[in-house]
Amino acid sequence: MQATVSRYDGETFSGAVLTDTGIELPFTVHAVSDTPVRHLRVGQRVRIETTGSGAALAITKLDFGTHL
Repeated sequence: MQATVSRYDGETFSGAVLTDTGIELPFTVHAVSDTPVRHLRVGQRVRIETTGSGAALAITKLDFGTHL
């Protein structure tokens, strides 16, 4: 799934993305720990992997959108 970074804290490597379907999902450092992501900027396109559905939807991996 693709999304756009809506918030990002470079000190904690956490933030949130807005999915293409209009859902804002938070992410933690664990979503980027096994990826080349070291810095993100608001508005940047990313690819996300998720688990769960509805209110339990959570990001498990966040990577640069260019690695599609």
